[in-house]
Amino acid sequence: MTEMKLKVIRLQKADGIGTIFLHRPKRMNAWTGRMHTEYRWCLKALDEDRDVGVIVVTGTGKGFCVGGDAEALEAHSRRGSYDPGTPRVVAEPGQGVDPAFDASFAYHFGLTKPVIAALNGPAAGVGLALACFTDLRFAVPKAKLTTAHGKLNLPAEYGLSWLLPRIVGLTRANDLLLTSRVFTTDEAFAMGLVNQLFEPEQLLDEVYDYARRLIGSVSPNSLKQTRWQVYRDLHRDAASSVKASEALIDTMVGESDYSEGVSAFLEKRAPEWGPRS
Repeated sequence: MTEMKLKVIRLQKADGIGTIFLHRPKRMNAWTGRMHTEYRWCLKALDEDRDVGVIVVTGTGKGFCVGGDAEALEAHSRRGSYDPGTPRVVAEPGQGVDPAFDASFAYHFGLTKPVIAALNGPAAGVGLALACFTDLRFAVPKAKLTTAHGKLNLPAEYGLSWLLPRIVGLTRANDLLLTSRVFTTDEAFAMGLVNQLFEPEQLLDEVYDYARRLIGSVSPNSLKQTRWQVYRDLHRDAASSVKASEALIDTMVGESDYSEGVSAFLEKRAPEWGPRS
């Protein structure tokens, strides 16, 4: 296992899994410009690391991310304008795959590896948006969630108005977005926002088991291309999706991992995938 600690992020790598810990436990991992800057850097580093097959995002302590830091919110109010608190030049994970992905948090869709959120506690505002932009979400029971923005005279943050209806449907999304009410991970699981619930002491172990199964059973290029298909298909028609998949099939059948997958299937053994690109 290798670890690296930045100012407000802790990075860990083991067994092909890179874990990003939001690391402001005394502030319930409230979001700051520094955290966003470090988070983008970590995502890019892990996405480019050939030893990493899956990325996990979680929080340190009792919270996942309770939204924008209160001091930053107060500073916006005094200033009368919004300042993201990030430097002019920041890391650009997932950049260049599709113009539709080249924006804050939408950059998750351009990554080459799956991202799993392990919601170890409350998530609000930008923290909930971050979780929604990951591919899969696992959580502890009874943790509080909220879009939060309406009670601060803000719009739905970072594309939640586009993403939530696509995850849970328009009616449920409108309820969460228009009221900014608090709901729990149990309700989120029932509506399909969360994939599965685990007790706190089991959460990361279960997430890591899931990640290892992904790494072992699915080829790296299949994971990459399938993610890109899913997120591109959110803004294209059915015929375009079919044609794109046919072109990918023609290309990927010629790759060594296709031959390995077929051999492993016929020989009833675990596949041995080639190196990640």
